Amino acid sequence: MDVRHSSTALCAALCAAVLWVAGPGVSHADAATAGACHLQGLANISPPLGSSSGSFAYSFTGALSSCESNVAGAPMSGTVSAGIQLPETVTLTCATGTTTGSVLYQEPIAQGTGSCGSSTTAGEALITWGDGLHTVANYSTTGALAAVELEGTVAPGMTLTLVASSVPAGCTAPASFTIDSDEPVFMDGQSALALLTFSPSTQDQNCVTVGVSSANIDGVVAIGSAS
Repeated sequence: MDVRHSSTALCAALCAAVLWVAGPGVSHADAATAGACHLQGLANISPPLGSSSGSFAYSFTGALSSCESNVAGAPMSGTVSAGIQLPETVTLTCATGTTTGSVLYQEPIAQGTGSCGSSTTAGEALITWGDGLHTVANYSTTGALAAVELEGTVAPGMTLTLVASSVPAGCTAPASFTIDSDEPVFMDGQSALALLTFSPSTQDQNCVTVGVSSANIDGVVAIGSAS
């Protein structure tokens, strides 16, 4: 692999994504707030995708890197997830009094319909940037074979639900936990777009004899606004 060529191609793709999310006719300098990152991740799908259309749920995690932005101080890396369980420190009410402890909260689980040939999905994604701040996006996707296009908007926050089995015996914990979109570079209502490719994580997942239950994700994610 020509690393220098690959790096140049990635930079070109990220810069193009900044313009794409800002809108047609907008120059890189004129895009009011725009940023794009390379995404690599893994999706887990249940039930597995096959050759026939059906309903399914999925979760995913990924790393955001090589970010480009026209805004000074924009985060340069982060992680993204949807449909997973996160540990959070909350106040626990126990028989002996109150204390703080770590319990699990469930992100909303993304839902979809389709097959290996085509699909549509919807969900909520949580980005945790390298500076510790967050951006939440409500999104929908359309997919044809390996290519998936994502469109969405930045949301005020995400509400997670308590995983009851994670609470210590004899204690109770808040039924929900909210994570706010607090990264000031990317504001509520801005557009979120992505061009992604999905590929089975193992060769035996061929969509015919073995459905696809896990898939590698690779592509570019962009967030921004032209106004």
